[in-house]
Amino acid sequence: MKLIIGNRNYSSWSLRGWLAAKQSGLSFEEITVNISGEDWENAKRDWDDVQPSHGKVPILWDGDVVIWDSLAIMEHLADKIGGENGRNRFWPKDPVARGLCRSMVAEMHSSYLPLRREMPMNVRRRVEGHQLSEEAIANVVRVISLWAEARSRFGHGGPFLFGTYSAADIFYAPVVSRFMTYGVNVPKFAQTYMEAMWEHEWMQQWIAGAEEEDWTIEAFEVTA
Repeated sequence: MKLIIGNRNYSSWSLRGWLAAKQSGLSFEEITVNISGEDWENAKRDWDDVQPSHGKVPILWDGDVVIWDSLAIMEHLADKIGGENGRNRFWPKDPVARGLCRSMVAEMHSSYLPLRREMPMNVRRRVEGHQLSEEAIANVVRVISLWAEARSRFGHGGPFLFGTYSAADIFYAPVVSRFMTYGVNVPKFAQTYMEAMWEHEWMQQWIAGAEEEDWTIEAFEVTA
């Protein structure tokens, strides 16, 4: 398998796809591209398998299978592992917990546009006094309320949202990064969760890669 990811510093969806691949335990080759550079524009023209994705990342190549959506990538990896083992790799075993986890992932996948727009992911940066709109603040409150429900009901087996590492942590990892970048004030339980996520081995690998990148996308460096 090959996984194409974009700039580690900025690409939130690439982080999700990459964490899903790491969580799968399956072997994959990693290809990092500068999504704002000419090389990626040339690759999109030259690589036929990139065309269905409209040049979006991440993209997973698995033989003849090409998948360009992070949630679809995760589900493909679960199928590749197979059966209950594949499902349990990403989702809680308890059916009630699994239902909440699936709903939280789906909501993250389709919602929170103000939060995404006003707090673009920027792993390397720290911003003080960042002002958010009422809509973005409502997004932040909603995220924290979901974290609180998951942790209080199902988080007793470990430091992550459902205790052990799951799809919910994969999909909210970029939100953790955003909250860190923009200094979002969160309750103590959320701060503890964010620290556990930030210190996770895979996140540390991603952060180190972001810090080593020479690429800068100015549109993501300018904040209101």
